[in-house]
Formats: sequence, C-alpha cells, structure tokens
Amino acid sequence: MTSTPIAFIGGGNMARSLIGGLIADGVDAQSLWVAERAPQSREALRAQFGVRTFEASPEAVIGAGIVVLAVKPQVLREVAQGIAEAVQHQKPLVISIAAGVRMSDIDRWLGGGVALVRTMPNTPALVRSGATALYAAAGVSAERRRQAESVLRAVGLTVWVDDEADIDAVTALSGSGPAYFFLVMEAMEAAAVQLGLKPDTARLLALQTAFGAAKIALEASESPAELRERVTSPKGTTEAAVQVLREAGIEAIFSRALAAAAARSRELGDLLGSDR
Repeated sequence: MTSTPIAFIGGGNMARSLIGGLIADGVDAQSLWVAERAPQSREALRAQFGVRTFEASPEAVIGAGIVVLAVKPQVLREVAQGIAEAVQHQKPLVISIAAGVRMSDIDRWLGGGVALVRTMPNTPALVRSGATALYAAAGVSAERRRQAESVLRAVGLTVWVDDEADIDAVTALSGSGPAYFFLVMEAMEAAAVQLGLKPDTARLLALQTAFGAAKIALEASESPAELRERVTSPKGTTEAAVQVLREAGIEAIFSRALAAAAARSRELGDLLGSDR
C-alpha cells in the first residue's frame, strides 16, 4: 500500500469508507488528510480515525501525493476550480469518485494536464464489499494506476475499463445495482408475507438467501446461468417460480432498466460538464 499522503476533498460516507479501509490495510492515519467544511464533521473524522483535517481544500492538497475528489457531483466544478492552483503546483495523482462527471471536464476545471483516474464505486463500499471500476487518463503511469487501484481496493473489488464511455455501463450495472437487489429482496419479502410468514422471518430469510447466493456465485467457477440450472430441478418448485419470472419478461425488464440508467448517466455527464 502506498505511503504517500492522501488528501480527501470531502468527508462524506464514501470518503469515510475509504479512510476506514485504508487504515485497516495498515495506512498511517496521519498520512490521511481530509478537507471538510463542516466543523462537526471535521471533529468526528478526527475522533473516529485520527486523521488530519482542514477547513480549506487547497490546504489539504499541498504536500499530498494523491488527491481524492469525494464531493457531490453537483459541487465538483466549484471545488475543483478552488484547488486548481494547488493541484498545478503539487502535481498529485487525482482520483475522482464523483458519479457522472467526465474526465475532460475535471481536467479542465483543475487547469489541465492532470494525472487523473475516474472511478465508479458503489455503496457496498460502506461495508468494504464494494465493486469499483477505474479508468485512467492517457499518460497516467503504471505506478500511479497501481496507487489508484490500491486506494479503491481498500473497500472491495476493483476492475479497469478501457474506455471512459464504459463507465456509463458500469454506473448502470454496479453503481445503481445495489438498489435493484434491494428491490428484489423487498419484493420477495412482501411475497413471503402474503404466503403467511411473519415479516421478521420473511426479511431474515430473504436477506440471507441473497447473501448466500452471491457468495456461491463469487466463489464458484460456473456462470450464474449454470448455477441456476444446477438448483432448478425439472418439474420442481424452483422451475415453477423461474418460469413465472421468465414469462413476465425478467431479462427484458433488466435490459431496459440498465439501458435507462446508462442513458441517464450520459445525460448527467452532459449536464454536469456544461459551462452554462
């Protein structure tokens, strides 16, 4: 793991997750710096993690080898422009975890010529079970790519994509994906209650079943389709349920859902990067 100081611009939930994961990986808390405007949040970060905190973002950048942009996409332009002078002086690796904001816009706001990696993490990073896709700007060295990956790997799985446009598909799949699974769990729980189970029992069984199925899929060499076939006995209960789901068009529903999410990701990129 890198020993270079890492400055987080923004101290929200995702930044906290990354900070916790990095410390668990052995990173010295004093090498983690956080710029956070809210006094109560700064104090909470110091108390929980022992990190250095700053009120002004440019102060956190000076001396940092890595800068993580961890603010809401809607304020990223203002924040990036505010630290541009410090970034140009320091020349750090800059990692963006802001959804929807394209690299060309971030680079422009930071003054140009920045070593920049755009990432798309997801909310399971909060429990160190995240899935993050990364894309590096041209000219980012292998060493800096390794540094970026080590930061995001502290909260889960990481994969690289070859084209920034792929981030829109990643946003639709893993970025928004937890909500799809929550919806499926919610629907299964409600259906089980209709069948007579107590709500607490239905919820516990639905959640543990989802967890178990994901664990099997992650650890197995077979594809999800092969795993499904293995547990679907001919003319059994599972086959009866799967047939209903397929007759309802579950594959087409998910295809349309992910296409809608990817389209919205592209729209947000246009909107957030607009100079108007």
